[in-house]
Amino acid sequence: MRRSLILLSLIIISMSLIFRPEWVNEGKGAKVIRVIGNQYLRNLDPFLMLDYFKVRLPAGFPDHPHRGFETVTYMQKGTFYHEDFKGHRGKIGPGDLQWMTAGKGILHS
Repeated sequence: MRRSLILLSLIIISMSLIFRPEWVNEGKGAKVIRVIGNQYLRNLDPFLMLDYFKVRLPAGFPDHPHRGFETVTYMQKGTFYHEDFKGHRGKIGPGDLQWMTAGKGILHS
């Protein structure tokens, strides 16, 4: 058991990486810091992306597709409006969490 813990500790230490992600333009005028899914952390299974974003109207994320994965949005502050092609829409505010399952495919903004 102890040997397994030491081996696990060595693996975790060898995976250490320090980097400073940068703000990039995403969507229509939105600014995003992509923490996972950037040039330094391309593959961190099971996560495809981890973004921190700032958006002010009229900026946003125009219609775009997702397929075969789930998106989770947690709002720290501010308000964000979300809608999909099935007619689901809502407002996400501070402390709110939205979990979207794309399944075979969904178009949302």
